Amino acid sequence: MPDIFVVTGPSGVGKGTLIARLREGHPELALTISATTRSPRPGEVDGVSYYFLSDAEFDRRLAGGEFVEHATYAEHRYGTLRGELERRTRGGSPAVLEIEVQGARQVRDAIPSAVLVFIAPPSLEALRQRLVARGKDSPETIEQRLAVAVTELAARGEFQFEIVNDELERAVAELDALYVSERAR
Repeated sequence: MPDIFVVTGPSGVGKGTLIARLREGHPELALTISATTRSPRPGEVDGVSYYFLSDAEFDRRLAGGEFVEHATYAEHRYGTLRGELERRTRGGSPAVLEIEVQGARQVRDAIPSAVLVFIAPPSLEALRQRLVARGKDSPETIEQRLAVAVTELAARGEFQFEIVNDELERAVAELDALYVSERAR
């Protein structure tokens, strides 16, 4: 099994930014594209940002065993298609999944060799500020995301590694060092 890296943590913690910076130095690391039932946001492209699926299509693929993991988050469903993961890891290339805690648990069970990294905010208030600053969600959605974050933060001990994203350059360096050491195993 090629190296599978799972980066998880609460919404708004900086998972995407950390992964993008990691991939700048490691272009061999393929990012899987998740499927979702939510509508595209401005600028998002089907098959690039996400695979945007109807509820019926998501159900069909779920029933067909096509997901490595799936989760419901903020009233929408998300998942990693098995075919997407296989496409990204074809030829032994490493892949990274940017997923929620529910999905990370499923990957841990399905792929025991996967490396699981939990990204934590320095505080719940810092996370609130990040969610507000990114301007993507309504105040109600932000409160929902923060409520979920409390539960997710309680699960941080379930994962092999934890990085607190309190200072971007340090967090990137820590994730990079972890990636390099795990690839060398």
